[in-house]
Amino acid sequence: MQNNQREQGQIERALVSALTEACETAKSEIVGFSWLTHEVERHAFPSSLQIIWVFDIRENLTRALESGQGKRMYQLSADALKEAGIALSNVEAHVRFDTEEDCARVNGGDWQSRLASLRSATP
Repeated sequence: MQNNQREQGQIERALVSALTEACETAKSEIVGFSWLTHEVERHAFPSSLQIIWVFDIRENLTRALESGQGKRMYQLSADALKEAGIALSNVEAHVRFDTEEDCARVNGGDWQSRLASLRSATP
């Protein structure tokens, strides 16, 4: 059990590092993109993994998706997962998009509450 926890910790650190690189790349390429995070239920790893790409406002998110930059974010996500040694057959099912604007409007800017609501809405 301890070895399993150690291994999970190593995977988590590798994932955070790889996602940080993806985030920095996206900030320089995609207008309105702000940050990303990930959520996972350890007992259901990796199937429960969700990567959330956060934009400043809904208009910029919509523009990015309509211009095809969603594919770029999926690719950056896939590359980060590969770099961390995480194999998922359908990366797109593990990627979500959100905005600071929507969090402020719906959750009063409380990202913990926002992410909890996203977790409960995950199929």
